[in-house]
Amino acid sequence: MPVSFRHALAQGPAVAALGRVALSGLRKSHAPKALAGSGPWIEARLPPRPPELVRDYIRHVGGDPAWYRNRLPAHLFPQWGFALAAQALLGLGYPLTKAINGGCRIESRKPLPADQPLLVKARIESIDDDGYRAVITQRVVTGTEKVPEAVIADLRAFIPLRKKEDADGKKAPKARSSVPSDAHEIAFLRIPDTAGLDFAKLTGDFNPIHWSKRYARAAGFRTVILHGFSTLARSIEALNRGRFAGDPTRLAMIDAKMTRPLVLPARVGVYVNGSGGIWVGDAPGGGAYLEGHFEMEARS
Repeated sequence: MPVSFRHALAQGPAVAALGRVALSGLRKSHAPKALAGSGPWIEARLPPRPPELVRDYIRHVGGDPAWYRNRLPAHLFPQWGFALAAQALLGLGYPLTKAINGGCRIESRKPLPADQPLLVKARIESIDDDGYRAVITQRVVTGTEKVPEAVIADLRAFIPLRKKEDADGKKAPKARSSVPSDAHEIAFLRIPDTAGLDFAKLTGDFNPIHWSKRYARAAGFRTVILHGFSTLARSIEALNRGRFAGDPTRLAMIDAKMTRPLVLPARVGVYVNGSGGIWVGDAPGGGAYLEGHFEMEARS
């Protein structure tokens, strides 16, 4: 079922942040600034999220709104945290328009109330720059006055700087990520080619590679690709349904990286193993689009 465009009206901060990132790419680049330790916190107090938006988002990524009575999905954090995270990146001197979602770690410490104002803060935790690529790790912390630091998310942005070549002057080959042969499927996902635009309406991430076929082809893709955070959210909801009996509080932590673009439309599986590994891929032994690991909340 298509997502209503009315949700896009709630995405002003995220859209504005995306615009600032795009404008930064048009300016003359400068030498990247060095960062000694973590950067300063950027903080905001935000109103409760619209209930209809939260409901439609949960359904869009394969969850059940009944699992989230009066609480927000932790993986919805880009909807309110993207603007602050983008603001923290501006002025560093890196070509932000080339940034790729390198992965994310989400720690759920407490359920996040849905009917209370959100206290959100973001900062740069570290920059790993070897001259060929920069990996910028940011932290977004979300809570409320009664439940501070309920959700902590660490985002990794991968920014290519120049090509790495081997001794013969050829581009070094990339290792191919795959689903282990011993992993078993907990969900099969049928994702339409409209999923990128629908996710953008719900979160504000209107990067056109996710919804404009012409733009995606110009960027080097066959057609539109799914948001990395959408892939992650769908894998979390697969865990909620297939492993946690509809109880989102069972998931204490998930750390995943996006290993290759997921071209839309797509039919993929979510796979896990006994060691807490998780993958989104074609089949055991086949290519993976997401790989990571998760931890369950310890209960007596």
